[in-house]
Amino acid sequence: MTPKEVMEFARKNGAKMVDLKFLDLPGIWQHFTVPIEEFSEEAFEAGFGFDGSSIRGWQEIHESDMLVVPDPTTAVMDPFFEVPTLSLICNVVDPITREPYSRDPRYVAQKAEAYLKSTGIGDTAYFGPEAEFFIFDDIRYDTAANYSYYFVDSIEGIWNSGREEGPNLGYKPRHKEGYFPVPPSDKFQDLRTEMTLYLQKVGIQVECHHHEVATAGQAEIDMRFAPLVKMGDNLMWFKYVIKNVAYKHGKTVTFMPKPIFGDNGSGMHTHLSIWKGDTNVFAGDRYAGLSEIALYAIGGILKHCRAVCAFTNPTTNSYKRLTPGFEAPVNLCYSSRNRSAAIRIPMYSPNPKARRIEFRTPDPSCNGYLAFAAMLMAALDGIENRIDPGEPMDKDLYSLPPEELKNIPTTPATLEEALAALEEDHEFLMKGGVFTEDLIETWIKYKRENEADQVRLRPHPYEFYLYFDI
Repeated sequence: MTPKEVMEFARKNGAKMVDLKFLDLPGIWQHFTVPIEEFSEEAFEAGFGFDGSSIRGWQEIHESDMLVVPDPTTAVMDPFFEVPTLSLICNVVDPITREPYSRDPRYVAQKAEAYLKSTGIGDTAYFGPEAEFFIFDDIRYDTAANYSYYFVDSIEGIWNSGREEGPNLGYKPRHKEGYFPVPPSDKFQDLRTEMTLYLQKVGIQVECHHHEVATAGQAEIDMRFAPLVKMGDNLMWFKYVIKNVAYKHGKTVTFMPKPIFGDNGSGMHTHLSIWKGDTNVFAGDRYAGLSEIALYAIGGILKHCRAVCAFTNPTTNSYKRLTPGFEAPVNLCYSSRNRSAAIRIPMYSPNPKARRIEFRTPDPSCNGYLAFAAMLMAALDGIENRIDPGEPMDKDLYSLPPEELKNIPTTPATLEEALAALEEDHEFLMKGGVFTEDLIETWIKYKRENEADQVRLRPHPYEFYLYFDI
């Protein structure tokens, strides 16, 4: 839509308020709202001021003034507000120079799309993330100098098979058996359907939804693929919609990769293909129907994966999921159909238009704009430098003997390892000015000081079980 069309859209839908959304560096949506009378076509040029020093990972207090500039192509009616409200995703700019803000994740994604076009390799990178999540009935957590705990609960949790529920009717999926029983074992069919309908209301095409492997309400709703920036927008809407529909029904949702011990965590397997016009440049006559370009792209992602993980798996909790077993794709190799490899080539369809690679390492705690941009830059580096991905691994990697397994590189074991890898390997991200040294340094500093170090410094409850009586 153009600015003029947005104003007409707002009028037709009776909008009384305009909600302006943008996201902080870690990847959480922020917003503020203005009356429709304070909004006009000029706003798409002038923008609205806000305090950038109050946003995580952004400005210092002495340079706090920033602007959000609405993107007219993102206009929808927010489906959750009682008063009719027009919603717009915004870009962030400097109020003095009017330059896009280098730490705005959406701007990084826009630069990645521009860099792809400049290479001549293709003009569109399509992303299709499968963001898994848990639906809980209760969540409590706290930490202090003298205690620390968390407690999650779900009507579906197998640990509640013996609970007095007045009455307990059973049908609780056992660990690793949630894929995919019908109701009444699957208790969230109607909730996921409602989530799907809300996603459609905001213009997101959904391909399917289902229960996932773990007990306690693990779920997946699959969005249809879209170009990089658009999918970044869609992922933000996805999390917003899922959380709000659950909250509306007295439930809560988490996109934490590993909220439950002893069962599968939540991944975000991400499908990627590069197109030039109407041609899928990843389709060809090489292994699994891929092109030479696609194999080089795999080589780039595998080479840079440990650094890319700092963006695709950006939390300390991410590495509770990235451990051997539990279907975790920790081995840096590729294969057709094999779900134990970091990169899989889906074989559902022989159609060249469906040919793509699936990067299985990412998880849904990530900032989608940064994660997708990092994936694309790694793939492009592989293509530009003709990086050989080696031979495919068409066998169960979890059953390999140690002498074979030791030759296969793995993902980082901790967030600190991923951040260290990013420090050592980030030149590929800076091509075309897509990522900047400032953004990478800020990301590493923020993640170390506010997350990795804070978790490292605190006693873990299990340590009391192991060590209190020594």
